[in-house]
Amino acid sequence: MADTTPEPKRRNKTLNLADVLAGALDPVLKKRGFATRDIITHWQAIAPRPYDQITMPDKLVWPRKSANSHEGAVLYLRCAPGQALLAQHDAPAIAAAVNRYFGYVLVQDVRLSAEPFTPGSGRKTQKTREPSPSEIAKVSEAVEKVEDSELREALRTLGLALSSRSGNKRE
Repeated sequence: MADTTPEPKRRNKTLNLADVLAGALDPVLKKRGFATRDIITHWQAIAPRPYDQITMPDKLVWPRKSANSHEGAVLYLRCAPGQALLAQHDAPAIAAAVNRYFGYVLVQDVRLSAEPFTPGSGRKTQKTREPSPSEIAKVSEAVEKVEDSELREALRTLGLALSSRSGNKRE
């Protein structure tokens, strides 16, 4: 008896990791009150400083009376230790920033969540190194024929920054 199951469809293209994980993340986010991932993925652009670094959205709680409306939710934020009082004091400014980003009154109130948050836990620090004298000479030689002094200095700075990023490449 021959196997009649069709072969799986091959995708000969690269996929964005966010698109692949969307199917797994969206149900979890919907349980937390988020209709989309926008408020979480764009929090750095939405929140005013310093709240973009010391807070993170935890969940949205919609009032029962406006189940059909998308206005007036309570946004719960995870907050860095020692920053709760500051975040609570500026809750109206945070709510205004979220509403300004989305263009309508999405958040009526901001409250703090009891969940812990450590700021920058996913951020990696980059080691900076000083360029060697040979790299400085090489970059200076490459830009010496540029007539505009401001442009020449900008190109020299860019060249030194690029040479310091490629620390593994030595002459």
